[in-house]
Amino acid sequence: MTELERRLARGADASLDRERLGSDLAKRAQRAGLLDVAYAPMDSPLGQLLVAVTPRGLVRVAYEGEPADEVLAELAERVSPRVLRAPRRTDAVRRELEAYFAHRRRRFETAVDWSLVRGFARGVLNATARVPYGEVSTYSAMAAAAGSPRAYRAAGNALGSNPIPIVVPCHRVLHADGGLGGYAGGLDRKRFLLELEGTLPVR
Repeated sequence: MTELERRLARGADASLDRERLGSDLAKRAQRAGLLDVAYAPMDSPLGQLLVAVTPRGLVRVAYEGEPADEVLAELAERVSPRVLRAPRRTDAVRRELEAYFAHRRRRFETAVDWSLVRGFARGVLNATARVPYGEVSTYSAMAAAAGSPRAYRAAGNALGSNPIPIVVPCHRVLHADGGLGGYAGGLDRKRFLLELEGTLPVR
């Protein structure tokens, strides 16, 4: 074995050791009741996603491009400072997302933790969560469902700050004239999700 091969082997062993240590730490924290937010990355057709869950449910889905350290800092500040990488705790929602992207799931069963959402925005996102797969709605309809029919701009802001995209399907909300509107993950991702669901013809 060459020196380079030995170094690579040591690096691989160290990586596995860190992974095992992290897994062991997450298990111990969970047993001690010290794990409030578990997170893990996952690959998707839209780039890597960061998925975070609490005992109440899915609390965050972050697109690639959102700095992970900022996402985790927000979770630590607004949900709990006891945040750990614990992939096993996120397995269920990651499997649902994988099935969704593979056209094997049209409805998410995972519970949602609304800890990052307050007030009018909560009403808008609750209404958005009820828009069915393969259908679309409008900003004004979401505003009306949240109790303020004329607050469509505020509804747009709420949708733009949705902490749980894809599962809470803000991509299904369009302008009244059928225009895509905005999307925090970028319009290419919004278009991809609508094409995946058959709402837009594939280009």
